[in-house]
Amino acid sequence: MDSFKTGQERIMYRTGAAARLAGLPVETLRVWERRYSLSDAQRSERGQRLYSAEQVARLGLLKQLVDQGHSIGVLAGLSRDQLQSMLGLDGQARAIQAAPVRVLLVGAMLARRVAAMGQSALGLDVRGNAAGLAMAEELPRDAGADVLVIEQSELDERVMPAIAAAREASGVAAVVVLYRFCSSATIRTLRAQGCLVARIPADLNELALLCQSALTGHRPPLQEPVAAAVAPPRFADEDLANIAAAGNRLTCECPRHLTELLMMVGSFERYSQHCASRNPEDAALHAELALASGRARVVLEAAMERLALQEGLPLPKGWA
Repeated sequence: MDSFKTGQERIMYRTGAAARLAGLPVETLRVWERRYSLSDAQRSERGQRLYSAEQVARLGLLKQLVDQGHSIGVLAGLSRDQLQSMLGLDGQARAIQAAPVRVLLVGAMLARRVAAMGQSALGLDVRGNAAGLAMAEELPRDAGADVLVIEQSELDERVMPAIAAAREASGVAAVVVLYRFCSSATIRTLRAQGCLVARIPADLNELALLCQSALTGHRPPLQEPVAAAVAPPRFADEDLANIAAAGNRLTCECPRHLTELLMMVGSFERYSQHCASRNPEDAALHAELALASGRARVVLEAAMERLALQEGLPLPKGWA
């Protein structure tokens, strides 16, 4: 338990990430800080506010109580224990923080990222994983997991039955669904079914707090997503992951950044192929967006090829 707390205390979040995890608009958090001095946030070398996991959790409690009608002016001076008492979360919160969150993971890239960073360092106890929703039946039964974490890059209504089936089979208390692109209607439906739905975090240290939020019933605000081919993709996500892993030995971080960009563009391109259009004008607009993203992918793939050849990074098998 001590090692878990130490790991959590090292994790610091910038204002944007802290606000997102607490379910607050960034502007609201800044106003609260200015008027009520809510936390003794540290400062980075560049003067940016940095919040600990403890401070983020307290902000989440404040948000829930304000939503219930309490005045932030009154709440600002209360301790975290007092805030938890008002919400009736005392015992539940202590139980969650006493040990790493026990999770089942669905998503090959998610499992690889967690393994690379180390589950204990992230405040997680991984009880099993599956490469995708189609393989969710491979998750161990009665694994003692509390949270099912599903990473689905392009999320739409077609996968909702599979998510429900995975939840029922795993017997978990909460479900976290992570996405890159998704319609607002799908997010609302999943949240109505009790899932916590959020964008795939760039910083995986946020994952434990998302799981804790799911267990306490806290929901981050709905973010309106961005909706949506040229030559087919030359790199699969697995190829990009291999290049990023090989690039870790380099001082230059360009391979990692470029693989992330390519994954995002490829994800948007696939999502756009299933994006509903309301009318012919809407369809034409989405076709234009798809064309633009495809062109961007082609340019980035050419840059990746040059970078891989220059730095001796692995190219896909059968590369021509």
